[in-house]
Amino acid sequence: MIAEPTAEGRVPFSGGETWYRVTGDLGTASTPLVVLHGGPGMTHNYVLSLTELARNGRPVIHYDQVGCGNSTHYPDRGPEFFTVGLFLEELDAVLAHLGIGGRYHLLGQSWGGMLAAEHAVLRPPGLRSVVLSNSPASMLLWVAEANRLRKDLPADVREALDRHEQDGTTDDPEYVAATQVFYDRHVCRIVPNPDEVRRTFELNELDPTVYHTMNGPNEFFCIGSLKEWSIVDRVPLIQAPTLLVTGAHDEATPATVQPFFDGIPDVRWEILEASSHMPFVEEPDRYFSIVDGFLVEHD
Repeated sequence: MIAEPTAEGRVPFSGGETWYRVTGDLGTASTPLVVLHGGPGMTHNYVLSLTELARNGRPVIHYDQVGCGNSTHYPDRGPEFFTVGLFLEELDAVLAHLGIGGRYHLLGQSWGGMLAAEHAVLRPPGLRSVVLSNSPASMLLWVAEANRLRKDLPADVREALDRHEQDGTTDDPEYVAATQVFYDRHVCRIVPNPDEVRRTFELNELDPTVYHTMNGPNEFFCIGSLKEWSIVDRVPLIQAPTLLVTGAHDEATPATVQPFFDGIPDVRWEILEASSHMPFVEEPDRYFSIVDGFLVEHD
């Protein structure tokens, strides 16, 4: 069940505003948790079930990264604007605005985990722990593994994907339908998707600027500005205790996550057997038990 927000607000940022919501009381003794959604360019909606982590009094903060959702949109901006650095600055602005920069946990899902890792290598003193949920350490690894997963799709689906990518017609309904076959296996195995997940996809379709600019037309055809992103050589700089969470059917396969496990000094890894890329909706009871226990341990 998704909890109602205790507060909502906007942070002035980069000539616009970043929208946020808080579940719980920031004045409590519990260390707040900041949630970073994926994409880039998706919205907070699909990770709203993480408000479950506020059930014991922990404040949980969601926000829409600039360019999507309730935050300011920039449909005419390109890769020179939408950079990793921009989103790191935005996270710092949110922490400062809420007055929690001295003590916080960070949970990033997919791209959000990539961003969380970029934040963690800077060793901010207030960071108590990091949860990297379904996140790769390298987009080159991600693409290689996506191509491997594609080989297991039905032949007619693979043919449609290959043909439309070669022709540049990735907005064709046939291509979109073929994409959904991959998504139903490796992104969210609950079909039809929960309402909050569906809402995020709907909002991304309304303005896919950030997603198309940094990622590409979908989860596995990555031709955007992040296509060569990697943090593999910087992973040992992460000093905060780190929890890795993935699904056994995840597009973030073990090969994409292994560099985090190999390089972070204080790390553990949980794989949820019935999940793909969204274990918080696919196996919520186990997911929240694992994450909550980890956060309590590092409060």
